[in-house]
Amino acid sequence: MIDTNPAKLPLAERISCQERLLPGDSLEQKWEVAQQAGLTGIELRCPDGRSFDDRRGELWRAAAAGVVMPTACVDVVHLDTSDGQQLHEAIRHVCSQLCAVAAVGAEVVIMPISNGEPRRGGSPVEESEGSPEHRGMVLEALAELAEQAQREGVVLGLEPVNRYENQLINTLADAVAVCEQIGLPSVRVAADTYHMNIEEADPAGALLTAAPWLGHVQLSDSNRLEPGRGHLDWSLLLGTLNAVGYPGWLALECQLSGAATDTLPRAVSILRGAAL
Repeated sequence: MIDTNPAKLPLAERISCQERLLPGDSLEQKWEVAQQAGLTGIELRCPDGRSFDDRRGELWRAAAAGVVMPTACVDVVHLDTSDGQQLHEAIRHVCSQLCAVAAVGAEVVIMPISNGEPRRGGSPVEESEGSPEHRGMVLEALAELAEQAQREGVVLGLEPVNRYENQLINTLADAVAVCEQIGLPSVRVAADTYHMNIEEADPAGALLTAAPWLGHVQLSDSNRLEPGRGHLDWSLLLGTLNAVGYPGWLALECQLSGAATDTLPRAVSILRGAAL
């Protein structure tokens, strides 16, 4: 069985992909395909609006069968501070997700956050909902989730999402600022190379600056396809992660340009070459 402690694996061996990219009717079948492609883990992601809480039995069976599931990604969490009930429900939903995946050994739960509004200009954290009160509500909600993550023994990864999809957290620096304000070790930055390609003037420099706070990295090329199908410099990006001693996982979170059995092995080969 693969040792899931990422600190014991070189970066080139810490490559997973989201379950939705893998063919198969069960996580066990998907795991067979993943291993054949050279992947060493599966990133959980619920399809069709389901929750991890609903899948506890399935997840337990997969864990017992040896499926490596080091990370999980929840659907985009909409933190609408204009609706207190909606905000409360969002927090409660994510808390239940943290509990469910922690029980099967997940180390990081990635949370893309949004308020459903494109960025109008200025700093996202300062602009959010337009008032200090609203900004405080966002931080309070995230702090509550970080506290729950700490109780469950997992890390909450805040994923910056590009300006065309939200105005809360767009860059790695934005996410670092939120992590610093919360001040708990259970909250970290989850970088996504697709969103970075839009928001970061210097992606490698952004990774260097955010390095102490990096808890997870999701991978897709500039066009949202698998690595190798766009113009991102994977040697530069993964070389930077190696240089800073990034200790976490890399997870393919993209669209595929062809059949998984063809595209995933090629992407893994490109990433391994870039990570050496």
